[in-house]
Amino acid sequence: MSTRAASWLPLSPGERAVAIEVLVHGRLSRTELARRLNLSAGSLTRLTKPLIESGLLVEVPDGGLLAEGRQGRPSQPLDVVAESRAFIGFKITEDMVYGVVTTLRSDIVARLDRPLAGHEPEDVADLLAGMTAELAVRFPALAGIGIGVGGLVQDRAVVKESPFLLWRDVPLAELVEERTGLPVVVENDVAALVEAETWFGAGRGLDRFVVLTIGAGIGYGLVLGGKRVSCAGEDRGFGRHWIVNPYGPLTPAGERGSAVSLLTIPSIRYQIRAATGRDMTYEEILGLAAAGEPMCSRVIDEAARALGTLLAQIANFAMPQKILLAGEGVGLIDVAGEAADEAIRVNRHPMAAPIGLETKVSDFHDWARGAAVLAIQVLVLGVVAG
Repeated sequence: MSTRAASWLPLSPGERAVAIEVLVHGRLSRTELARRLNLSAGSLTRLTKPLIESGLLVEVPDGGLLAEGRQGRPSQPLDVVAESRAFIGFKITEDMVYGVVTTLRSDIVARLDRPLAGHEPEDVADLLAGMTAELAVRFPALAGIGIGVGGLVQDRAVVKESPFLLWRDVPLAELVEERTGLPVVVENDVAALVEAETWFGAGRGLDRFVVLTIGAGIGYGLVLGGKRVSCAGEDRGFGRHWIVNPYGPLTPAGERGSAVSLLTIPSIRYQIRAATGRDMTYEEILGLAAAGEPMCSRVIDEAARALGTLLAQIANFAMPQKILLAGEGVGLIDVAGEAADEAIRVNRHPMAAPIGLETKVSDFHDWARGAAVLAIQVLVLGVVAG
């Protein structure tokens, strides 16, 4: 665990626990907060005092309601002052930088996108610094920057490898910190999305939770005990080697019948181009499949069956309470959901409980929001958690 950006707020462990509980779960009465954290009323008062004085928490009038329905002093629940600080999240793709500003609760309040003129790390850092300066004019209370990239990231600071940017061992956090003067945290983009959904989205409050993303690639994130499982082998192209159908197609980016060969947008477009000689967008392929065009229907149905098989395998082995299916390729479910459902049934025990599946069509601003959540976590946790 690195302490590179260590303590934006000098919070004790107990104070952090209180701040996180209110931040993640919303407005809470003192009685409920004490119960959740197993604290006495006196201990809770001691821990919340510096949080209120710093402006991170506020006592919120509750319409005169009395605590626990008893006579006496009206209850004053505690809540986070969401607008007290602002955070920037950047999602870097092969040709664009997508930026957002969020509140302390990760609500997006501004967007700013810029094209990438090249992939030289210093040039990219200069662009991020310029975007930060532009956003700081409107949001002077910026508390930190989170950056999401497709690739392998070490210590939430160094991009060890990024196939999209052709980077190796790029100290991106240091480069951007030097130019902005703000704390910076860098992470794999899927990991950032998982953290955002665990704290503020579909996985909030769940013990076992999975995020599966389909789009330019395949992403997978596992949450156990309410915390994302991280490992040294993250983003090592597992989708390329996760064989869903050994008789499936072979594409330039994946092994035969792998999740990448069957499910990713580039692979689906490649299959259609190889079969028809036409170069179509993913949206065009989905539209033709929905209209019954034979070749597009065949490719999309095969992709949907692969998706159903993959979801069933995840459910069988990880046993999550919920699977969030996200990414720009999620429109597949709308067109060929029946094929996916059939594959799930075939690959699950007939008495197994239904998969708790939630879908979310994510644009690049959602990925940028995930990066901003990394910065929020560093503010509250006080360390760059890895």
